[in-house]
Amino acid sequence: MTQNISDTFALQLQAMRADVLAQLRAQRGGRIGRAEAAAQARDEASDDWAQADAERDLAFALEEREAAELVAIDEALKRVADGSFGLCVDCGTAIATARLHANPTALRCVDCQGKLEKSRGGVSAPSL
Repeated sequence: MTQNISDTFALQLQAMRADVLAQLRAQRGGRIGRAEAAAQARDEASDDWAQADAERDLAFALEEREAAELVAIDEALKRVADGSFGLCVDCGTAIATARLHANPTALRCVDCQGKLEKSRGGVSAPSL
């Protein structure tokens, strides 16, 4: 992969990283932590404890998904830095540019990702 193309993906990944961090901050109500955000949501939810609990659980699930996405983005940025970005971790072939544009954190080419999903019974790993 050429340096210009790697730089383009690095910029895309950095923008994705900034977006995920902004989403995490917004979910936390600014800079407060997870526990404080949950307590605040519960306090603000008048008498509907079930709804407050459901909203808290959803917020936690979203935060966990976004934290995993952040890890995948950081790993992709490391691959850009070390020159291995865009190469399948299983077979070493180049991952199609269209696939990388759609999912710049992709670790595998389409063929190897398909084999992985088939071996897992059709269950795909998120964003990998």
